[in-house]
Amino acid sequence: MRRIAWGALAWVLTLQFFVVETVVQLRAGLPYSRSADTISALGDVTWPGHTLMNASFVVQAGLIGAGAVALLPALRGRAARPAVALLGAAALGVLLVGVFPRLTSPSLHTAGAALYLVGGAAGLVALAYAVRPWSEAVGTTLALLGLLGAATTVFYGAGVVGLLGAGGTERVAAYVVPIGLALTGPALWRLTRTREEPATGRPTRRQLRAAERERERAARVRREAERDDALQALARRAEPAPGRSPAAPPPADPHDDLADDHADDDLDPDDPWAGPRRR
Repeated sequence: MRRIAWGALAWVLTLQFFVVETVVQLRAGLPYSRSADTISALGDVTWPGHTLMNASFVVQAGLIGAGAVALLPALRGRAARPAVALLGAAALGVLLVGVFPRLTSPSLHTAGAALYLVGGAAGLVALAYAVRPWSEAVGTTLALLGLLGAATTVFYGAGVVGLLGAGGTERVAAYVVPIGLALTGPALWRLTRTREEPATGRPTRRQLRAAERERERAARVRREAERDDALQALARRAEPAPGRSPAAPPPADPHDDLADDHADDDLDPDDPWAGPRRR
């Protein structure tokens, strides 16, 4: 439970990004438009306070990744591990953004930004399915945020930024991640404390093994019962029927007695060793 609390706190602290961004922008005293200028401009070496902005990117990476790992036990369903993996990719992306500023390493910076935007949007959608067993409302909110982030990422990458501007479109794509995580962390912490374990609809490996052992035990008991029934039936057939005496020996044949009598007549009474007399 303490692990869940620390994970929730880490995701809430991702809101530090908004605070640092505002501070860096206002302290510079230079013209800056949130709709026209991108977030990465605040991390350029030419911008006052760029060190703080880039440090915020690095801290954001740690908070996203640490929160995802800590909250993994609270996630449910098949989307739990993919959600953590995608959010880990987003954390790696924002780390690259902070370590490699736009003017210093443009290729790595661009790759990191793309990884963050794509991984973050996909991670929110996967997280929605992993949280939905706990709360339908939280899951639906995350899914909508993820779809919004994915759509604005496509628009930003394709250059379709006429409505919100380049900076505004990028911000919508980037902001949905800390907003979604800051909502999910406390929600998971509270739900795991106040609600019973949700049913995911798909048994775990332990449950499958237990069910298999139960089926084997039931089959063994059934075979033993069938064997006992067969033995009892055989024993009943071998016993005499109630009220019936045991079978009497067959009656003696009278002709056998007559034959014995005639055999005695043929013997010589004076000579017991003699054979039958001839007639």
